[in-house]
Amino acid sequence: MSELTHFNEQGRAKMVDVSHKAETVRTAIATSSIIVNELIHSQVTEGSNKKGDVFAVAQVAAIMAAKSTSSIIPMCHPIPLTGVNIRFQWNIDESAAHYEVVIEAEVKTKGVTGVEMEALTAASVAALTIYDMCKAAGKEIVIGPTMLLRKTGGKNGDFQRRDA
Repeated sequence: MSELTHFNEQGRAKMVDVSHKAETVRTAIATSSIIVNELIHSQVTEGSNKKGDVFAVAQVAAIMAAKSTSSIIPMCHPIPLTGVNIRFQWNIDESAAHYEVVIEAEVKTKGVTGVEMEALTAASVAALTIYDMCKAAGKEIVIGPTMLLRKTGGKNGDFQRRDA
């Protein structure tokens, strides 16, 4: 286990100094999911949700969230993002009445620190936005799991989740 770096010599929280780190291209892909009922699935796929195009709104919310991560996660550095892409895919088993939206958030930068938190925040906010837009059609919605799938770049090298 590596040494915790977000504490100063007094044991108080600090933002890590990354000024000595090399600038590299960095990417991160995170995922989340949201399980909905058949009515919500129909509303989303047919475009009949009264609040509008669910995936379009969730996509914009996720991009905004990635760009704002340092504003809501205290120790995150503000990062100039070079790209954010959000994908949605249905995972359906009608025989089990299982309707799941899998969300994938890919974030890129060229900088001195990684974008894992931005990707995780984007995936999470996409799921929360879908919940917000669909909750009137069913409150039994389940969000998660949310996790990092891959990352590239930086001192610690690449990461690929083994079970993904």
